[in-house]
Amino acid sequence: MMNVEDLHAEYVTDINGVKKSVILPLSDVYELLEDLEDLASVAERKDEPTISHEQVVEDLKKNGFF
Repeated sequence: MMNVEDLHAEYVTDINGVKKSVILPLSDVYELLEDLEDLASVAERKDEPTISHEQVVEDLKKNGFF
């Protein structure tokens, strides 16, 4: 997940120096959008039941993936 400090932001200010807008490189915008999609997926699945790591490993072995 991207940190605010990692953004390569440029600011548009008014005559008094108050920040009004931000300009970001497209690569940063795409990374932020990907983070937003990930967070939306987590939010959608927050009420789903969980299974233990041991159960995941057992299921993978049973299905020939481990």
